[in-house]
Amino acid sequence: MRIIKAAVLIASGAMLSGAPARADYVPPVKGNDTGGIIAYELAQHADARQIAVDHCASYGKVVKFLAVDPHYGGYVSFACRWVPYGSNQAPLRTLY
Repeated sequence: MRIIKAAVLIASGAMLSGAPARADYVPPVKGNDTGGIIAYELAQHADARQIAVDHCASYGKVVKFLAVDPHYGGYVSFACRWVPYGSNQAPLRTLY
């Protein structure tokens, strides 16, 4: 019985050691209803402004860009707001 338990332990350890951890994967666009980030590499090849507008519009909000970290591994950050600064009107409601 001890040999079987040892064999199962060794086999499960070998299976776990061969599986990738996937701890280094980050999607190019990540966010929620309060804002998000866009990978700088994606922002160089795609329209980052339109990506952010589409993301915030899906929550019925408008976008406000916050910062750009312009190097490899950097990001473009943005916030989703209910109304633009200085506006007395409700944001345009888009339905997808």
